[in-house]
Amino acid sequence: MDIAQSRPAVILLSGGLDSATVLAVARQEGYACHALSISYGQRHAIELDAAKRVATSLGAVEHRIVPLDLRTFGGSALTADLPVPKDRSHEEMGEGIPITYVPARNTVFLALALAWAEVLGSFDVFVGVNALDYSGYPDCRPEFIAAFEQLANLATKATVERKGRFRIHAPLIQLSKAEIIHLGQGLGVDYGLTHSCYDPAPDGAACGRCDSCRLRRAGFEAAAIPDPTRYAP
Repeated sequence: MDIAQSRPAVILLSGGLDSATVLAVARQEGYACHALSISYGQRHAIELDAAKRVATSLGAVEHRIVPLDLRTFGGSALTADLPVPKDRSHEEMGEGIPITYVPARNTVFLALALAWAEVLGSFDVFVGVNALDYSGYPDCRPEFIAAFEQLANLATKATVERKGRFRIHAPLIQLSKAEIIHLGQGLGVDYGLTHSCYDPAPDGAACGRCDSCRLRRAGFEAAAIPDPTRYAP
């Protein structure tokens, strides 16, 4: 099928490992992929450069970056001058909601993706949330995705006029990081293009010590696949 004639879908693309895999999944399922990234004042804004590389590599129909400065509110180590936790064990990462949680981030991002989907005439939104590695984040859980899907089908002109029903796709939500990496590798994802670190060095090298880096590194080890990440010395 000509990609221009495929069903359109909006894919939230951060530039990280998970969202790159989701973009590959959506492409494999035959969607015309419209990638959406948000420049929200994140400490690791270098991830937006990774998102551009990933969108090009995986054949997105288009890629838009929306500016929305959540530093206005702060409240997170990613959007305020707060230290990013380092060298935490997997057990410590699973205890409570970490300071790297950005208040209402996925709610806001999905709302933007929903708006673009409605303009495109699409009823499919893809997001790379993962409940196993990010169980401390309330907006990465299945019940949140189900609730947002219900909201989408109540709050839009397209659904009120019975043109269709929105579906929020979260294909990675119950997968381990190793399973995600294996899935993406089978779909041709070049993980060397992605960026996961919350606190990168000025030259873009990953710190190797934040929660995201540690989960990423452990995922590659568990998958028995070489980690292409460039870590700071």
